[in-house]
Amino acid sequence: MLIIDSKDCENIDKALKKYKKKFEKSKVLLQLRERQSFTKPSVRRRSQVLKAIYKQKIASGKIEG
Repeated sequence: MLIIDSKDCENIDKALKKYKKKFEKSKVLLQLRERQSFTKPSVRRRSQVLKAIYKQKIASGKIEG
């Protein structure tokens, strides 16, 4: 549960902006999307390896990002 401390004189838009930022940092939505479908551990590991290889290629300059 997210709790936002807002002052009486604070605008509702600012409080809503704080809430949205806090919600995004908590990564609740990412967890919900991951739980919608099951991915096998081998598939998850393979995608992590491919992502790491891609990042290394960008860092070394072989691929222009």
